[in-house]
Amino acid sequence: MKKLVSAGEILVEIMAERIGQSFLEPGPLVGPFPSGAPAIFIGQAAALGQPAGLIGAVGKDDFGQLNIDRLRALGADVSAIAVHEGHATGTAFVTYGADASRHFVFNIRNSAAGLLEMDDAARRLLSGADHVHVMGSSLFSDRATEVALAAIAAVKARGGTVSFDPNIRREIMQASGMRQALDNVLAQTDVFLPSGDELFLFSSAGDERGAVDELLHRGLSCIVLKKGAEGAAYYDRQDTLAMPGFAVEEVDPTGAGDCFGAAFVSFWLRGAAPGDALRIANACGALAVTRKGPMEGIYRLADVEAFIAQAGAHA
Repeated sequence: MKKLVSAGEILVEIMAERIGQSFLEPGPLVGPFPSGAPAIFIGQAAALGQPAGLIGAVGKDDFGQLNIDRLRALGADVSAIAVHEGHATGTAFVTYGADASRHFVFNIRNSAAGLLEMDDAARRLLSGADHVHVMGSSLFSDRATEVALAAIAAVKARGGTVSFDPNIRREIMQASGMRQALDNVLAQTDVFLPSGDELFLFSSAGDERGAVDELLHRGLSCIVLKKGAEGAAYYDRQDTLAMPGFAVEEVDPTGAGDCFGAAFVSFWLRGAAPGDALRIANACGALAVTRKGPMEGIYRLADVEAFIAQAGAHA
């Protein structure tokens, strides 16, 4: 089975307990939860039985250990996660608006995550990789971007493939060089996984079909457009397939897109039909929102298949 690797931020997430709560005054918080978009992605892929490893950096502290322990328990390769004494693991504090919006206060660039590098452990992990997944949020600094591009180059040199989820947060989009970094990654991408309007950040077209056609013409193998609770749509040069999402009660949307992407890429790497890959991905995305915490809604394949079967029985 093909091995996939990602590189990027590892952090803990600490969440406001009440909707409408503000960080401008004291209030109840819940957490810490293991998090970081590439960590969630790799955790979900590993839980589905896909060989998967992460290149990252944490502090020598409880927050770092929490993440390493969770990823290891899910079956991920943590050999390329560096532990830095004297540096704190990254953090994200999150509040939720009544309109379902989220506001983040990040400490990533100036945390241990900012020390991300292509060291010997990372090179060893990549030497056995068939696929690299890039998160736009992981291009948070020139140093992190260099690691992502080096990982792409290493895997492409071995005949491997690349997937890319823009995963853009407005708090991170302001970073210097972010736009160029996103474009550089897209130019080397096989599987593109934007969410909603992210599609139009990379196209001059004003409609979904026009944007998809323009991007496919640039050389992408396929585009999987995530639409949240509505499901997702798959496009390649021959086929188009839309699939509705699964109806669940949403508790926390954080990490759902990462779980969706991990499931789709894992099954794409296994040669699954687009419809089968979409179905598993939609199920993983739906299950992810049923628990509070970005990685708390990660389930193993048998549980995901049972959820799909149960949903079908009640359809």
